[in-house]
Amino acid sequence: MELWFDEMHTPNVRLGFRIKRELEHVRSEYQDIHVFETYDYGNLLVIDGTVQTTERDEYIYHEMIVHVPMLTHPNPRRVLIIGGGDGGAAREALKHDPEEVHVVEIDEMVVKLSKKYFPGIARAYEDPRVNLHIGDGIEFVKNNGDFDVIIIDSTDPVGPAAGLFEEEFYRNLKNALRPGGVVAQQCGSPFYNPGEACKARSELQKVFKYARLYLAYIPTYPSGMWSFVIASDEVIKRRRDTKFSTRYYTDALYDSSMVLPKFVEESCKD
Repeated sequence: MELWFDEMHTPNVRLGFRIKRELEHVRSEYQDIHVFETYDYGNLLVIDGTVQTTERDEYIYHEMIVHVPMLTHPNPRRVLIIGGGDGGAAREALKHDPEEVHVVEIDEMVVKLSKKYFPGIARAYEDPRVNLHIGDGIEFVKNNGDFDVIIIDSTDPVGPAAGLFEEEFYRNLKNALRPGGVVAQQCGSPFYNPGEACKARSELQKVFKYARLYLAYIPTYPSGMWSFVIASDEVIKRRRDTKFSTRYYTDALYDSSMVLPKFVEESCKD
């Protein structure tokens, strides 16, 4: 008998993975978590029925959510990652040789399962510069600051992540930044859920002088087209060259990723 995991992208569209076996299924305090071993994508992390990461294509998401904001800043010494319990964003942030990386993950089970089944992603936790905080990112930014770059690597804006897409949270982010600081956040599929990306940019524009959407192609995410938003009070431009190894991100891609298809821009004008 063949085993499959399907993620519903819409009521009429789904993405399926043929799986070898289910490695673990845990109901944490916050969410339902599965880890599958697949045939084509290696280990697969699923939270509340949605794909979070796979061993095969995780580098695309992690490189794009991290290197765009990190290279926008001239010298990021203190970095905060809200969410990102799998450790992938921290791994990429370390390539910039910061002094400190703080990861605030609400669900400790995500960290435990990532260390067990995704060691190539979670290896950042072995670095002494990475500080893991198990707790609510919304509360954390109210009480901590002095960061150069803040990356919101969360699930979609439902459940425990809903408050990470609101103007009040963005104002607290700004207060937690040093002058010239940069914020970046994933904001969903502009093909299936354009309102999610548009709202994130609109809310950030109320708080920061500059906010721009940018895109990446991630095969296992709904529609393949995925959006991020970056914001700062300084002009958004690349201020450093890449001097480390990447598999997806390039310096040329920094600018090209911010060139949006017409339908995306038109969606944000509605």
